[in-house]
Amino acid sequence: MTRRDFSTLTAASLAGSTFGLVQSGARMRAAIIGHTGRGDYGHGMEMVFAHREDIEVVALADPDEAGRAAAAKRCGALKTYADYTEMLAKEKPQIVSIGPRWNDQHHAMTKAALMAGAHVYSEKPFVRAASESDELLKLAREKGLKIGVAHQMRSTPGILRLKEKLDENSLIGDLCEMHGVGKQDHRAGAEDMVVLACHLYGLMQFFAGDPLWCHAQIETKDGRPITLADKRGALKENIGPMAGERVFASYGFKNSVVGTFCSRAELKESTGPYGITLVGSKGSVRILANIQPRILVLTKNGLNHEWNDWKDDPSAHLLDATKGDQAHVGNRLTIDDLISAIKENRGPQSSGASAAIGNEMVQAAFASALAGQRLKLPLEERTHPFGE
Repeated sequence: MTRRDFSTLTAASLAGSTFGLVQSGARMRAAIIGHTGRGDYGHGMEMVFAHREDIEVVALADPDEAGRAAAAKRCGALKTYADYTEMLAKEKPQIVSIGPRWNDQHHAMTKAALMAGAHVYSEKPFVRAASESDELLKLAREKGLKIGVAHQMRSTPGILRLKEKLDENSLIGDLCEMHGVGKQDHRAGAEDMVVLACHLYGLMQFFAGDPLWCHAQIETKDGRPITLADKRGALKENIGPMAGERVFASYGFKNSVVGTFCSRAELKESTGPYGITLVGSKGSVRILANIQPRILVLTKNGLNHEWNDWKDDPSAHLLDATKGDQAHVGNRLTIDDLISAIKENRGPQSSGASAAIGNEMVQAAFASALAGQRLKLPLEERTHPFGE
């Protein structure tokens, strides 16, 4: 079984897991791991289990005393711990939220939760290297556990309906190309790709299947191709090594579908907002990326017109009437799906497996740019080209 098939579990692997408890309707015991001052709790990751009838928040761990107390008060955790390993051993949760926005601790935290027998819901970016996701997915498979990742767009009704319409060829005909752009703000380039392209790469994989190859050009601000000597971190967050302020990465998928991602500050005003455009044989769809995305459609008769000819797809906006904070609503939908995936023994929509592929697409872009050539996916070299 490959890393991409990890969600298919045998009946034997479910023995001793939390599946039976969830199936019987008992409340799941949930715990939260955060780190105030080192990634905190991402986009509301301490609140993902709060106010649910099917989940009880039994404990929260955070080494920062003040941050721990404040987070526990927000989410209603019954107990608090400074050490998450102690919490996992004593509380034996069945599902754990990995909260920090920084992913420098995600591998260790997720591994500890899986070893303790808990399903996982992790903030993104999931991990820093394919070698880390390989280990976590293998461990989850062996223990019959699910990993969900906070790529909330994949669980929204609009995206799910769009996937149905693409599969039916009823909206834009045959999918031919996918073009993603980052926010291209002060993080333009590599950081934009690491932090935000993972959402778009997840959608590319959802719509077109697993990528087959990557060919990327990444340059410094002065137009020089990156080298290993250009290695740096992000501006404020510990989300792994990177390099470059100008990124253009292309990916190949089955049926000759091609996807691209671009991020450079000079293009911010000309490429349109953060999102992805799907180009088909009969029209196009523009997804304006957000936790609750906006979906626009351009029909065949409007292909040569201006941007104002893009129209909202009324059948896609099933979330418009939903009130409340976007992160909370998005996490609620994703947790709903994760719980259903545990009950139904299937892979979650926003799974660790899909997040791992997105992370690998980022890693592949760096590796391809450094090598100056197209690389086959999955990557043969699983460690990050810039090291730790």
